[in-house]
Amino acid sequence: MTDLAKALASAADEVESALDSVLSMDGAPDRQIYEAMRYTTLGGGKRLRPFLVIESARLFDVPKISALRTGAALELIHCYSLVHDDLPAMDDDDLRRGKPTVHKQFDEATAILAGDGLLTLAFEVVSDPATHPDADIRAALVLALARAAGVRGMVGGQMIDLEAETKTLNLAEITQLQKLKTGALIGFGCEAGAMLGRAPDDARAALRRYADTLGLAFQIADDLLDVEGNVEEMGKAVQKDADAGKATFVSLLGIDGARTKANALVDEAVGHLSAFDERADLLRQTARFVVDRRN
Repeated sequence: MTDLAKALASAADEVESALDSVLSMDGAPDRQIYEAMRYTTLGGGKRLRPFLVIESARLFDVPKISALRTGAALELIHCYSLVHDDLPAMDDDDLRRGKPTVHKQFDEATAILAGDGLLTLAFEVVSDPATHPDADIRAALVLALARAAGVRGMVGGQMIDLEAETKTLNLAEITQLQKLKTGALIGFGCEAGAMLGRAPDDARAALRRYADTLGLAFQIADDLLDVEGNVEEMGKAVQKDADAGKATFVSLLGIDGARTKANALVDEAVGHLSAFDERADLLRQTARFVVDRRN
């Protein structure tokens, strides 16, 4: 197992424990909503976004608990978005991470509320003094996470993505869509470590540039997997974009062109980490991982 694979597995275990803790059912007023929230959040996923928080925080000697709780909050946002994306009114998916989606396992109303619960819990976690003792840092994290998750970020990108079903987007428009839909949360993951560590502006800007290129590479890899992957590896339906007639990096650039673009973005992302020492090696390896992964 490579160093990155070991680090990803270790981080996933730690994040799982953190998520299990914040999703405790002790004293829950209604068990079904917690069961749905735990169903979609625990026991699956690469935990890439919290891994980025952990590794960016390590550059600035941030206490592990702060990185873990911030990463867990980010993963809660990501999981909420998947629950809502899978709904019939959105992407209408029946399978996620190899098991029935939340609205199939429970029902649509529970899925909507579970997503709402995960979203609001994320802000409860990140604003708790247990995440960071400095209230100013916590407030800055809340603001940054809200922007990344909201209409200036993921939600705005998802709206553009829905509109893409009825109009054809060009390459610049698809790039902007993915910077919002996919890249915004990845960007928060990289910047959060710098925020927790009170890093200088130039270090934070370098991580933001790394995240921007990483996010695009990640999405191009997703587009390639949607064409070349299979349900068994992906744990979800494939060829959805082609069936919906939506423009993607692959449909515009072709398979070879998209792969070339993704590899160029990897090189660019690694270049943005030049100011950091060997402690950023796992982040450098992550850039390659996102385009070589099979799910």
